[in-house]
Amino acid sequence: MLTTANAADGIYEIGCGIYDVTGPAAEVGMMGFADPAQTTQGIYMRLWSRAFIIGDGVRRIVYVCADLCMIYQAVKQAVAKRIAQDSELTEFYNDRNILLSATHTHSGPGGYSHHFIYNITTKGFIPQNFDAIVEGIYQSIRRAHRNIELGKIFMARGTVEGYAINRATRPYAMNPQSEREKYGDDLDREMTLLKFVSVANNDPEGTEARGSRGARGASECESEGTEARGSRGARGASERELGMINWLGVHPTSIGPTNRLIGGDSKGLAEYWFEHDHASDVRKEKTFVAAFALAPAGDVSPNLWGIADGVHDYEHMEIIARKQYDKAVELFANATEQLKGMVDARHRYTDFSRLHIDAQNVDTVPAAMGATFLAGSTEDNVSQVKIFHEGATVDSLQGNEKAITALVDSAFGLLWPKTLSEDFIRGQAPKKIVIPTGLATWDGNPWTPQILPVQIVRIGQLALAAQPTEITTMAGRRVRETVLDALRSTGVTHAVVQSHANAYSSYVTTREEYAGQEYEGASTHFGPYTLAGFQQEYQKLAAALATGTAVAQGIYPKDFTLTQLTLQPNVVYDAAPRGKNYGAILVDAQADYNCGDTVAVEFQSAHPRNDLLTMDNFALVQRKVGNRFEDVAGDRDPELTFTWQRTRGAESKAIVRWDTKHAEPGEYRLVHRGVAKAFWFSRKQRFEGVSRVFRVR
Repeated sequence: MLTTANAADGIYEIGCGIYDVTGPAAEVGMMGFADPAQTTQGIYMRLWSRAFIIGDGVRRIVYVCADLCMIYQAVKQAVAKRIAQDSELTEFYNDRNILLSATHTHSGPGGYSHHFIYNITTKGFIPQNFDAIVEGIYQSIRRAHRNIELGKIFMARGTVEGYAINRATRPYAMNPQSEREKYGDDLDREMTLLKFVSVANNDPEGTEARGSRGARGASECESEGTEARGSRGARGASERELGMINWLGVHPTSIGPTNRLIGGDSKGLAEYWFEHDHASDVRKEKTFVAAFALAPAGDVSPNLWGIADGVHDYEHMEIIARKQYDKAVELFANATEQLKGMVDARHRYTDFSRLHIDAQNVDTVPAAMGATFLAGSTEDNVSQVKIFHEGATVDSLQGNEKAITALVDSAFGLLWPKTLSEDFIRGQAPKKIVIPTGLATWDGNPWTPQILPVQIVRIGQLALAAQPTEITTMAGRRVRETVLDALRSTGVTHAVVQSHANAYSSYVTTREEYAGQEYEGASTHFGPYTLAGFQQEYQKLAAALATGTAVAQGIYPKDFTLTQLTLQPNVVYDAAPRGKNYGAILVDAQADYNCGDTVAVEFQSAHPRNDLLTMDNFALVQRKVGNRFEDVAGDRDPELTFTWQRTRGAESKAIVRWDTKHAEPGEYRLVHRGVAKAFWFSRKQRFEGVSRVFRVR
């Protein structure tokens, strides 16, 4: 029973919650690689919002890590609005003390921004996906709030090896030599981890239950490495574990643009493993929650083997996931530094299109994308617009590139000024402006946000700087030092820069890296002083935290809900061939399989956009136990995949595949569920298909 927190002694209010944020699993453009041909076609693993509430008895903060490519400003606004309308939550939480972040998976549906440029490749705004994300984040916060109890937080830090490379070594080398020598590495390999435990041993299921592997078992069918994932390390029986957050900077781009299945990439898989070890059950309101969050990764790629080839992507993803997972298991088992001290936050909206930076007496300018933005990050994916070379600047553009920029300037005169001001051009130099997104508008809405949230959260001796962009390794180090310098005197000893937080405005590099104008520099919106602007704003917030003074909200961004363009057609109706019902078996399972085989069954299906089946499953594995069947795997589990294919007109099929390498011997069946939409009156009906019973030996 909750009594009173005592932050000075390290006793906090702690609540953890998890909820489904999986969007449309068919025919919706995916977010991340900007490839219009990459549309959803099923589910590898569902996407989740993981919420953590921490309070010191006086103030609380909400931290959310969601398996999404980005957190767009529209999402933060909508979540804050939902909370403001909830009488149970509005007393405690608002825009200022909520920090929303994304893992940056490139394997999820897009179309959930209110800014035009981020919806170009998804046929505009996708309301169904936006609503699923907002509702899922809100529900995860609601669960966390209802799960609040007294607990302790332990912090641990350690180095991860062999998980990534710096994909922008040339611009990184342009940073001052003394600064590079200070860190000695072009990667920040440190993982920071927080371990949440209850102060009371009131676990109704007992500690042993969460240490077991659950339905997955440890049979002879288990693949190599089971022991590592099943081991729990040193754990005190007097402490009931509630959850975990860790931060490490690496792009979740192991799965490349040929992929069509929704999933959380390496961070989502590591989260699944960690939660599985603790017998997490998302169907329960209260369960163990583990977040693998993103630190600065703007120039950090997991593709040690070269660009994702569409053949070995999932194999490579597992390797990168295991690097993160193994270190998290180690740190979690050995976390001993207890957080103590106040919980607080400062938050402000800042117009970065005209920010004066006092220390340097310079100004930022409205957002613009450079020529190299269209070249893409060649280390992670092949650009869909092979026009410009990386590093292209005003002075280095080649013949064809100059002609193309002139054509773009003239062709889009209706969307942005034909003649850009000299101050604007100088303010973005040496960037060769291709798209002035801060000047281009759609019905009064800039193509990218100009007003951005800047936020710092403090939990005892840890500070989190919420960065609304992708940020490179060295730029992240500078932000971290800015925050630490301002808060050291208050007892803060460690800081983490949480990227992809609260909004999204492409990249931030150092001024030196910006001069190199590779992909990251060309995507730094507000000119070469963008980072300096963020550092100034973080310093102001940190100073306010240190002195306990309030901060003005700033200019609240407009809500552009009513100006969204949607070109994605709705599902009109589903159909099945004559004599076939929805759920009918098209290709059935065999009678027997050896452990390690893949079982594949095809079902007559209907469009997954008819119902997202939130917190439910399109595919299930069921095991026969006596005279009944029990669920042993679903959409959450990576060994089971659901693929949807349109076959003819409104007809479609589903392919359910199960990798049996973790299965215990026994009798099983595969199940497919869905919702079909009739032509007349758009009436919907639920259906279920069941395979034959087969044996795994």
